[in-house]
Amino acid sequence: MVNALANRPPLQLASWRAVVLHPPHAVADAVVAQLERLGLTVTCRWPDLQADDAGADVVIYDADMGHDGQFPWGPGEAPMPLIALIGSEAPGRIGWALAQGADAHLLKPIHSSGVYSALLIASHAFEAKRRAAIEILTLKDRLTKRSVVVRATLILMQAEGLDETLATKRLRTLAMESRRTIEDMAEEIVLRRGLPRSAIGRPGRSGV
Repeated sequence: MVNALANRPPLQLASWRAVVLHPPHAVADAVVAQLERLGLTVTCRWPDLQADDAGADVVIYDADMGHDGQFPWGPGEAPMPLIALIGSEAPGRIGWALAQGADAHLLKPIHSSGVYSALLIASHAFEAKRRAAIEILTLKDRLTKRSVVVRATLILMQAEGLDETLATKRLRTLAMESRRTIEDMAEEIVLRRGLPRSAIGRPGRSGV
């Protein structure tokens, strides 16, 4: 993570919009002052975010007085990096802050620095979570497609009296002839499994 942060290009904060979700207080004032010095456009909210706040680049929220329903998204589903402002170390408060998906935190009282570091860490953590979620979805999709390929191979084995090796080759040939991926061809075969045997693999309106 250290190397990743070191190689990360500087954040273009001048184009960022930050939302500070905190009751009127010196803590909120200190955060806003640092954000504005860094060039961000800042909006303060309390007690709830508004629908258009979903377009913000970062949300900095109070973990001490925060409550469910403040965000227009579910816990852990924020579309931007989140930074928690933490004063109380009560387990319930820390747990609530974590449940929202905090990517970084700032401890109260807020001093004259620290916000930039929190922005950098939160941005990096949010991007890492986003990449991980995409990778998980990709893996799930591959597993699903692999299952479809196996089902299509079994259908070809039964329909054409082939062994597994020949059925696999048949599937590849059908995919090549129809200029599809093996996975797409397999899905077509599975969808058409109720057709007569002569229809499987036969050119037609669907190209199978």
